[in-house]
Amino acid sequence: MDLFGCVESRHSTRHFVDTKEVTPEVEGSILAAAIRAPSAGNIQAYGIAAVRNAEMKEALCVAALDQPFVSEAPLCLVFWADPSLNETKYAERGSMYAIQDATLAAGYAQLAANALGLSSVWVGAFSESEVQSILHLTKKQVPVAIISIGYQRGPSPKRTPRRPINETVQSYL
Repeated sequence: MDLFGCVESRHSTRHFVDTKEVTPEVEGSILAAAIRAPSAGNIQAYGIAAVRNAEMKEALCVAALDQPFVSEAPLCLVFWADPSLNETKYAERGSMYAIQDATLAAGYAQLAANALGLSSVWVGAFSESEVQSILHLTKKQVPVAIISIGYQRGPSPKRTPRRPINETVQSYL
């Protein structure tokens, strides 16, 4: 699948086949793509937790306001920003850059999953402090996204419309 086909076909999936696991090889390919994402100053001020453990996924589900697809997906990747890694170089902007780094890595993971025939959903609604506790993160390690990944169950959801380019982009010629 070419890049544009991958971008066009990616969609959020909230229902996963519960009998089909994501193999370690496929997980490794997704993570390898994620860590190739651009990063401010190449500092890579983020981290990723790969969660397969059922009890941890259930705890993440509760932290994510009981969104069931968090615990139902065979794999959850939790991306966090770590501004402490780049604050020396970027001072107060380092926090924003760390969030951008984590966000880009999460997006690359979603595209890689799609290219490999899996589906995913971005989860941004969760209690930061609960996720930090579940994953034993420090206060400086700020959760940014939970990406639930697995094989889609049922038909593809109806594609959601996007704003037209002319309403989104301002051109300066």
